[in-house]
Amino acid sequence: MNFTKLIENYAKKLRWYDISLLKLTVFFATLFLITVWTGFRNLVLGFEWYWYLALTVIFMIPLMKKLLSD
Repeated sequence: MNFTKLIENYAKKLRWYDISLLKLTVFFATLFLITVWTGFRNLVLGFEWYWYLALTVIFMIPLMKKLLSD
C-alpha cells in the first residue's frame, strides 16, 4: 500500500472536529517549542512578517480552489 492511499484511508476516518483538534495540537506544539527552545524561537522570529504572509497565501490557494470549485 502506498503512502498516499494510507493517508486517504486515514483521512476518511476523521470527523470535522478531529481536523480541528489536529490544527490546535500543531498550534500549541509550536507555541511550546517557541517557549522552551531558544534556537527554535530565534529561527521563527528571525523571519520578516511578509514571509509568513506569502506562505499563508501560497498554501491557501489550493484550499480556496477546492472550496470554490463546482
